[in-house]
Amino acid sequence: MALTIAFREVGDVTVLDLNGRITLGEGSVQLREATHGLIGKGGRNILLNLEQVNHIDSSGLGELVSAYTAARNQHGEVKLLNPARKVHELLQVTKLSTVFDIRDEEVSAIASFSR
Repeated sequence: MALTIAFREVGDVTVLDLNGRITLGEGSVQLREATHGLIGKGGRNILLNLEQVNHIDSSGLGELVSAYTAARNQHGEVKLLNPARKVHELLQVTKLSTVFDIRDEEVSAIASFSR
């Protein structure tokens, strides 16, 4: 299943609703273009909704880290919302759960961004 990305604005936070797989090739490229495009246009607060992402490979993890780093370099933030169980376990095994702010509820995630 290809990755689909829906963009929406909630205050000064851009929420990317991701659906599908973030894997080498199309999925990771789409995520990179979406996140780096937002950051390049001045987007500072990005919330990646991972609820409908059923698989992430090492390339996909690399793109999450790349987005995080690019946002931090522009004084922004990338946070993760409601990862599926399998994805959350992968984030824990790779210790990326200690890097990313991972939230279970959108309202608290939105409120957690620096203003």
